[in-house]
Amino acid sequence: MVVCTNEGSILAANRLAAKLLGRDPDQLVGGDVYKLIPGFPRRNGTVRPNENDEVASCDSPANTLGESQLSIETVATQLETADGPLLSIILRQQDESNATEALHRQAEFEQFLSNLSANFINLEPERVDSEITAGLCTLAEVMGLDRVSIAVIDGSGELAVAHSWAQPGTLEFPARNLQAILPWLAQRIRAGEPVFAGAPEELPQEALAEKRHMASFGLKSSMVLPLRVGGTLIGAMACSRIRVCREWNTATISRFQAVAHVFADTLARKQADEKLQRAYIEIHALKEQLELENSYLRQEIKLEQSHHAVVGNSAAMREVLKKAEQVAGTDSTVLVLGETGTGKELIARTIHEMSGRCRKSMVKANCAALPSTLIESELFGREKGAYTGALAREVGRFELADQSTIFLDEIGEIPIEAQAKLLRVLQEGEFERLGCSKTIKVNVRVIAASNCDLLAMVSEGKFREDLYYRLNVFPILVPPLRERLEDIPALVWHILNEMAPRMGRKIEGVHAGTMSAFQRYSWPGNIRELRNVIERNLILSTGQIFRAELLEMNSQQHHELRHLNEVECEYFRNVLQAKGWRIRGKGGAAETLGLKATTLEAKLKKLGISRPI
Repeated sequence: MVVCTNEGSILAANRLAAKLLGRDPDQLVGGDVYKLIPGFPRRNGTVRPNENDEVASCDSPANTLGESQLSIETVATQLETADGPLLSIILRQQDESNATEALHRQAEFEQFLSNLSANFINLEPERVDSEITAGLCTLAEVMGLDRVSIAVIDGSGELAVAHSWAQPGTLEFPARNLQAILPWLAQRIRAGEPVFAGAPEELPQEALAEKRHMASFGLKSSMVLPLRVGGTLIGAMACSRIRVCREWNTATISRFQAVAHVFADTLARKQADEKLQRAYIEIHALKEQLELENSYLRQEIKLEQSHHAVVGNSAAMREVLKKAEQVAGTDSTVLVLGETGTGKELIARTIHEMSGRCRKSMVKANCAALPSTLIESELFGREKGAYTGALAREVGRFELADQSTIFLDEIGEIPIEAQAKLLRVLQEGEFERLGCSKTIKVNVRVIAASNCDLLAMVSEGKFREDLYYRLNVFPILVPPLRERLEDIPALVWHILNEMAPRMGRKIEGVHAGTMSAFQRYSWPGNIRELRNVIERNLILSTGQIFRAELLEMNSQQHHELRHLNEVECEYFRNVLQAKGWRIRGKGGAAETLGLKATTLEAKLKKLGISRPI
């Protein structure tokens, strides 16, 4: 036996110990036990020697009598004395049976490590979790553990237990956020520092939660090793003993580190594969979204044209634009009211373009143009086979407008049976596709428009009262053109500058009589009517000064309605005469009318229109 201080200074040694170390007892006193016994682990305040633990074996140096080196084993016990703690080390020569057992344990561990590594080669990602749990079970059996756990850093940066195994009757490690329940330990792990505790009292004073945890679970000894891959910390592995204390000597730590390295590599590969799969899913979703947006934009591009700014500086329009600017920076629902043709959609686009959602396109749904039987499918989507004729899955307008704005034009035309589902989207931001029970959550800003008296429709039972008040958060009334006549000159020039180049015309001025007539007219069709009048007169007039006859237009209000064919014949003849009866080619009548040449020729044949001889 050798008695020494915790620092390793030998105080006393008996003759048997001296003989095993190849020294006289007097020669040992004052020596360093760590130099004399190379395999004996150095005490650093985090390791506690215990009896009944795995002994440390080493080769002793050759003694002075020329004896061959001996294989010895040590068992250390801490003694509490009046002068302070001392260390009692029992040395004994390792016999053949002990040496054989140690070799057997080493071979068993190496076989386990080899099998563990082989199990994770080319392992499918979905089997990794179950194989890690099985590996923890085998590790506990081979290394004599009662509980072993692996914590990983999740997507939010928190440390949480992902895998755990415990002996029957032993509580597993709680699968919760380690930072919350064991803050000192979590800090050590994040710093990449291993933690060894032969007993709860060996932990520092600041590790109060960790001491209480060990005591409440009956843990005698614990060890925590960081899991690193390529210098990046991904988690930690914790090993515990409950039945007896254990000394974490150098040989034991080395074995656990080898196992931790295998687990770390496996978890890193799994995380990389999951990240790759998420990227594939995200790319697929983005591709699908882009395809849908592209398809939608192709359908809507003719409606947008080039008029992205509101034209007009009247007091009425300045008030409208002021309200639009006030509400644009919020996500509040907007209800745009006004007569048909006043430019309600343009106000909606202006609000969208001034909002934080302008990075994505505004999605439009004209409720009046959608069949009542299909409006729910158009707005919320459908699954394949949801109804007869649903041959493919279709994403609805609300799903397409996620993180953007949806413009619901003519909201008063939406069927009463679809209004409840619309109300749910407005209130909770969720819905289900037709034929699917899965709830879809979206973040959509809603701008609705109507030329109807919605409040009157509510009293008539044609529009839900709760939906009306949910839509009427921030109403904006767009004035009719007759209330902003001072804006007509700017509107006329804006429309002329847009249309004339497309028709191959160059307009340098507007006849004073025409502009005066435009400002006297009441414009029941508002800006839409103004555009149609300008387009028609651009076709009929010649020269660089734009002229328009409004007397004929006014008198038409008092004439009897003519047959549609008469109106078409007159319109087509005027266009053909303006184009010199040239149908095909650039600048031809077909291009001006926005029709295919073959379609126009078929219409002319049907109406009996032919070029005069």
